[in-house]
Amino acid sequence: MRKVTAFIGTQTKRNTYNAVKDLERNLKQYGEVDFEYVFLSDYNIEFCRGCKTCFDKGAEYCPIEDDKELLLDKIEGSDGVVFATPSYAFQLSARMKNFLDRTAYMNHRPRYFDKAFMAIVTYGVFGGGSIVKYLSTAGENLGFHVSKGCSMRTLEPMTESRREKMKKEVKKASEKFYRELTISEPPAPSLLRLVLFRMTRTSIKDLDNSYRDYQYYKEHGWFDADYYYPVELGLPKKLIGSLSDFIGTQMIKRGRWLSVDKATDDVT
Repeated sequence: MRKVTAFIGTQTKRNTYNAVKDLERNLKQYGEVDFEYVFLSDYNIEFCRGCKTCFDKGAEYCPIEDDKELLLDKIEGSDGVVFATPSYAFQLSARMKNFLDRTAYMNHRPRYFDKAFMAIVTYGVFGGGSIVKYLSTAGENLGFHVSKGCSMRTLEPMTESRREKMKKEVKKASEKFYRELTISEPPAPSLLRLVLFRMTRTSIKDLDNSYRDYQYYKEHGWFDADYYYPVELGLPKKLIGSLSDFIGTQMIKRGRWLSVDKATDDVT
């Protein structure tokens, strides 16, 4: 049995909730799925203070004591994760954005490589697609293998034809998400994800070894790896990966030179 957890960015049980319910029904038609609803409004998630302690020393040193780790434990215990939100002022809800803000350090140290992810967005007039795109990118940054999510226009009052269209959109997304749930190993990275990893790694190599990012990459063997996890890269991706390493190194060197030039200008 696979475990799916849906994080919902609204406390109301209307259109966004109904879309998640449709997802649950669809998934359980495809196979055995344990489905959990997590309303972010039921948890205490304080605002990030921007102290960067999680970046520099580690997330365990965060000075905020709230329910963030409890929510992260729910992700750890899941095979698939869904982020569902209505559009508030043409963007995701504040509760959901705040939760993502509190996981910002994972953009440097992603971890959810063995978990599927999808986004569900409901909106009134326009803008749902851009929110799905944002959440999907956020999911990739955290390490998830991302299934194409869905956005549904739910301007009220809802017509019956609009409800039926919403159900079809969710069903289409459900099929794709279930396929992601059932893959046996993480997929090969896209060219963009490969380049981002190699460039990020090069910049982290340049950090003082007291920084948590540096320590984390060293502990996981990422300084010498092709990617975050073992994967077979074809010749084109191997070449592009090596080129990314070279370009990243040159950019860092150029940055140092510019810093030295600037410092000299300041002194003179």
